[in-house]
Amino acid sequence: MSETVFTEVHDRVLVVRLEREAKRNAIDVDMAEGISEALDRLADDNELWAGVITGTTSVFCAGTDLRAGVHSTERGGQYGIIRRSRTKPLIAAVEGMALGGGFEVAMACDLIVASTTAQFGLPEVQRSLVPICGGLFRAPKALPLNVARELLLTGDPIDVERAERLGLVNLVTEAGGALDAAVALAQRICRNGPVAVRETMRFLEAIAADGEAVGWNETVTSEAVIHSAEDTREGVMAFFERRDPNWSGR
Repeated sequence: MSETVFTEVHDRVLVVRLEREAKRNAIDVDMAEGISEALDRLADDNELWAGVITGTTSVFCAGTDLRAGVHSTERGGQYGIIRRSRTKPLIAAVEGMALGGGFEVAMACDLIVASTTAQFGLPEVQRSLVPICGGLFRAPKALPLNVARELLLTGDPIDVERAERLGLVNLVTEAGGALDAAVALAQRICRNGPVAVRETMRFLEAIAADGEAVGWNETVTSEAVIHSAEDTREGVMAFFERRDPNWSGR
């Protein structure tokens, strides 16, 4: 059992809670395995028809724990969720920051409910990295292209008001209210015919499949370039040393 991922059931809704607040819910091996185990349960339990993934009341997820690196699981891919094939809806309930891999987790879900404290961003470029968990191609799908470019090229986040206005966030709540609202939204879905919901999910995944395949292929190419760059080592070192990086352009 994971020490940082906990689950609870609300009628037919499984809630998956990330609790590693001291590290801003940065995802390490234990958390990735815990997410994967929880979502395996959602997939395999016929009594569960929808899921919600959330963090704590102060932070959703700050992305990858850089000391651990990105951990993948057999059924879920990166973080146990990013490349998972699902037929049951999954809602992200976001309080506080959803940055880097945390934003990529939210984009891997079907709907996003967020409180007024939420922020969304892809800061990888600030460390001479690129998003390798879907952000490079899912951000331009979830947001207007120029806004996605802004997030990817500046690394700066956007607040929840702008995210809702642009269609990224489905519902905004007061601080502390994202989880309850997400569970209520999941329960609305569960009132519908489960076979129809599953078939809708299957259809939506099928029509996105070609674009996702191209996106993953191009992500692998970008990741190879980044991993061989001197600036990448400098950016990560600067992060751990809590200083500004000295870029060489190589």
